[in-house]
Amino acid sequence: MAAVGLVVRPGPVDGWLGAEPAASPSVAPTTPEPTPTPVLAAADAGGTTPDTAAVAAALDPLVSASALGNTVHVSVLDPASGTVLYERNADKPTTPASTTKLLTAAAALSARGPAYRLVTRVVAGESPGEVVIVGAGDATMSVDENQLFPGAARLDRLAEQVKKSLGDTPATRVVVDMSLYEGPETATGWGSSDIAEGQVARIQPFMTNGGRIEPVHNDFGGDPRYTNPANGAGRLFAKAIGAPGSVRAGTAPAAAGNGAVPGASAAPDASAPAGNGWTPGKELGRVESPPLVQIVDWMLQQSDNVLAEAVARQVALAAGKPASFEGAAEAMLTELGELGLPAEEAVLYDGSGLSRNNGISPALLVQTLALAAKGENAALGALFNGLPVAGWSGTLRTRFVTPSPNQTAQGIVRAKTGSLSGVNTLAGVLVNRDGRVMAFAIMAVGGASSISARAALDKVAARLVECGC
Repeated sequence: MAAVGLVVRPGPVDGWLGAEPAASPSVAPTTPEPTPTPVLAAADAGGTTPDTAAVAAALDPLVSASALGNTVHVSVLDPASGTVLYERNADKPTTPASTTKLLTAAAALSARGPAYRLVTRVVAGESPGEVVIVGAGDATMSVDENQLFPGAARLDRLAEQVKKSLGDTPATRVVVDMSLYEGPETATGWGSSDIAEGQVARIQPFMTNGGRIEPVHNDFGGDPRYTNPANGAGRLFAKAIGAPGSVRAGTAPAAAGNGAVPGASAAPDASAPAGNGWTPGKELGRVESPPLVQIVDWMLQQSDNVLAEAVARQVALAAGKPASFEGAAEAMLTELGELGLPAEEAVLYDGSGLSRNNGISPALLVQTLALAAKGENAALGALFNGLPVAGWSGTLRTRFVTPSPNQTAQGIVRAKTGSLSGVNTLAGVLVNRDGRVMAFAIMAVGGASSISARAALDKVAARLVECGC
């Protein structure tokens, strides 16, 4: 059994590639900070596979708790042996909420690879002084040094390159090429208030800070977003290069990228300049995103919906399908099926899990986690770096506190959370007291109180940690 990728300081936010740790959270935890399992701690493949009857005896009373509502879907798997340890409606799809992001992460890491970067380019427009930003789907781009996503490409640095390339030619207008993405900018099944409340933005291939007006992430509640993220970022860019007038949508001249797909690396166009010294399509500047694995880390740690949709579209582009909600869903299921996973146990309308029309079985989630944990696919193993740690990071930072028995799982459970009104889910991995890795997914629908439901979900995971089964 290979390592499950548990890290000392998770995700790109708190020490990517050995960077200095971030400051402590502003809200102090109510229990002492736990110590997560070490980086790349190998799971013990020896010993005895947990006894299914003992696991059932431990979990049956907990998954029947009224706080979880009237419909609960559960799957628990021992990745080392492949043994199913516990099932309840395990192969039946149900509303997954943000645990959908586990499938998005796995499909993208498999299709693109952890090191893949998105390249945002600016090329010369049709007339002198007109510049065209070719949207590449990099939703992590920052405006300046005040970065929400550490290591992100910067709009101000892109502007500096363009001003240098323009030389004595004054900037006259900014055009944003959004042709990389197709179809609707919101998904079927999203709530009418999701954008207004800042849970997500219109999905466009050019934006800064995930469409946020300010580079701030709130643990609770939404972050205000631009009504039109591409236009908002375009205006900031126009100001940076001194271009007057409004920003408009358009298409880059055909010479841009020499026929390459927007967002992919390409050499600058070296065609001869026109008589006026202006070459439409000539590259004026470019910036690169952090590696895809770093983007996936943040997506999972903070459950960022915009990043999830951007990442999902990369699966579509890798497969040569339209970069749309429909194309991304189709490509993700195809990629998962090619990995040998039961993709037929999912119906997807987005990559973030905001859509209530999504359906995923807990069996598919745990099999995805188990495949990643086995270490046979190095790209998939990278998803564990981004999973929140119980009582310590991301969306689990304030979880596993009450009731007090849940605290035994702090620093040990690493899982993706999911919440919609009346839907509460949790899926991830843990190491039990015998040193055995377990993959689990618990998906509850109908609970009256999200606070009580989450505590009940945590109790199931904590019981598995303590299980000497």
